[in-house]
Amino acid sequence: MSKGLIDLISILDLEQLEVNLFRGNSPKTSWQRVFGGQVIGQAMVAACRTVEGRLPHSIHCYFILPGDPQIPIIYQVERLRDGKSYSTRRVTAIQHGNAIFSIMVSFHADEEGAFNHQEKMPDVPPPEKLTAEEVSKQPMFKEMPEFIRRYYESDRPIELRPVELGRYFGQKIDDGRIHVWIRTAAKLPDDPALHLCALAYASDFSLLDAVMARYGRTLFDKRMMPASLDHAMWFHRPFRADEWLLYAQDSPSAQDGRGLTRGLIFKPDGTLVASVAQEGSVRQRK
Repeated sequence: MSKGLIDLISILDLEQLEVNLFRGNSPKTSWQRVFGGQVIGQAMVAACRTVEGRLPHSIHCYFILPGDPQIPIIYQVERLRDGKSYSTRRVTAIQHGNAIFSIMVSFHADEEGAFNHQEKMPDVPPPEKLTAEEVSKQPMFKEMPEFIRRYYESDRPIELRPVELGRYFGQKIDDGRIHVWIRTAAKLPDDPALHLCALAYASDFSLLDAVMARYGRTLFDKRMMPASLDHAMWFHRPFRADEWLLYAQDSPSAQDGRGLTRGLIFKPDGTLVASVAQEGSVRQRK
């Protein structure tokens, strides 16, 4: 079993303290604050532990305070509704006695619908064309920033294969449309809820990059102070988070120190499995 799988499973495996009360831990990293996707994924796990026979179809959440990676996070679940077709849970993440994050999770029982349509998947190179071996053949690879080289070299819970590599060299993408292939680093158990939580974890990676791409900059620019403010996600069709998924992102607006980003997530066969929207703080350091 790879280190990446162990890390992700341990991140999403919460300890139940009491009815509706759970505790999660952060992996040992050099990060100064808890990764937003971690809190989303853990809070979803807490909500799923209180619902039987239904899977989440949407989440809406707010980041309130930065999380401290040195101490556990307490997740308190409120059972707001259990109807014939839908269930609703509110989860509050707590540290040092304060709420640092809040999420609403809606669950839906399976049912047949009269309508079925989806957006078309963008035409981009497949992940097999973006391996470390293939990318290393490009002249720009030697000049690639160290943090991008680590995408291909590090053993992390989520594998990332960016499509538009030129944006890491200052290339501006006028419409802000960027694409990243994502998947968990190793196979996950056959638990549909776990795959939903894993994709929610991964969905916070690189999303604000769509704002920066319009200006030929990245979130690793030391002049920037990026932070997620809120995050919404809708799950449309079944998928596995341990198989390649295309994360197509864009940014329709940025103003007043905030940027709005959107994402559509597709299976390689073109099936749309999830949609994401996020607003983040994109202020510059003074």
